[in-house]
Order: sequence, then C-alpha cells, then structure tokens
Amino acid sequence: MEDSEATGPQDPLALLLEVQARDLHLDQLAYRRRQLGERRALEALEARAAELEERSAGVRTERDRLDARLSDLEAHADSYSSRIEAIERRLREGGAYREVQAMSGESESLARHRRQLEDEELEVMEQMEPLEEELGSLSGELAGLAGARREASAALAGAEAVLEGEAAEVAGERGRLAAGLPPDLLATYERLRQRLGGVGAARLADGACGGCHLKLPNSEREHVLHAAPGEVVFCDQCGRILVA
Repeated sequence: MEDSEATGPQDPLALLLEVQARDLHLDQLAYRRRQLGERRALEALEARAAELEERSAGVRTERDRLDARLSDLEAHADSYSSRIEAIERRLREGGAYREVQAMSGESESLARHRRQLEDEELEVMEQMEPLEEELGSLSGELAGLAGARREASAALAGAEAVLEGEAAEVAGERGRLAAGLPPDLLATYERLRQRLGGVGAARLADGACGGCHLKLPNSEREHVLHAAPGEVVFCDQCGRILVA
C-alpha cells in the first residue's frame, strides 16, 4: 500500500480518508481472525472433547456407584464366611444336640444369604463390564482428540500470526497518517467511527454518501463539492464526514 506521506503535505480531509481506509482494513483483519477456519476446527474438536468428558464423567459415576455396591456386597459376604467358619469350628468341637442343631441351622441360613450375595455380586460385575468398556473407548477417543487439538491449536496460532503481522504493518501506517491530522478533526472522526459502525468519514460518489449510500439533495451535494479547503462537511443523512 503506497504511503501518502511520501508525496508531501496533504489536504487533511484526503488524509482522513486514508486513515479511514486503514481502519477498515484493520477491521477486516480482525473479522478474518475471528472467522478463521482453523479456529472453527479447533472449536469443533474442543466441543467434541467436552462432550466426551461429560459422558465419561457420567459413566464413571455409575461405574463407581456399582463398584461401591460390589465392595459392600463383598464385605457382607466375607462377614458371613467368617461367621460360618466360626460355627464350623464350634461344630467340630461337639456339644449338646440342640446347640449343634441351632448352629447347623444358622450356618445353613448364613450360607444361603452368602450365595444370594454372591449372585448379586455377579449381577453387579456384569453391569460394570460394559461401563468399563465404554470408559476405555471414551479414553481412547479423548487421547486421539488431544493430539488433534494440539495440531489444530498450532495451526490456529500460525494463521493468527500471519494476520497479526499484517495488522501490525497496517496499524503502523495508520498511526503515521493519523499523526498528520489536526487533533480536533481526528477526535471528531474517532467519535463518529465509534458510533457509526466503523465508518466515520466517507467520500461523495455519484451524488451519494459513501457511508450510508443515500443520495444527497442537490444543495447538499453542491455544498460538499464547493466547500472551502479544510472545511469539514457532514452528511445530513447519517452524520459522517463527507469528502468530495
């Protein structure tokens, strides 16, 4: 882009249009940075990773609940086994008939309860098996995504660096050009640009404002075309600075 300062002093309004052009270029670069395909790719990978993490958390919670239930069942089964072993030792020692009968009946009852617990343990382990398999599958996919996310992040950083380099060059040009503007004109332009979607100054083209694209009445058009050098004229339609 040709630096207008190289051609010597310029009309402030012509210089203002060059500043506006750089500002629009910077806005375009910022938009391109937000819309980078590399950013969209990374966002998609991160969304998928978040989905997998959420699913993993849910499966892990259910697996842990079953695991706790399994531990509880095993503890109860172990307590029954210990009691049965104690009774069997007593039975081997002998004793009164009724006492032996009572202990035998208790041992049989405990054995039935233990079998029930063992059956339930098997059911719980069967329920846990697909959850463990799913966790393994989810973990594998997350590991693959981690690599893809690192690559996507690096690609995004590279694309952003290119745009940042271009933006730095344009911003430098913009700063040099803006330094040549009268402070009050620059302040007015900045205020209008902030309020009017990034365009504070526009050229009159084919009788229309280059900012709002509305045709000006003949009297206004003549005013812009025949304004005194350095006179700042505003579009009656949108309020932007108009330059012939």
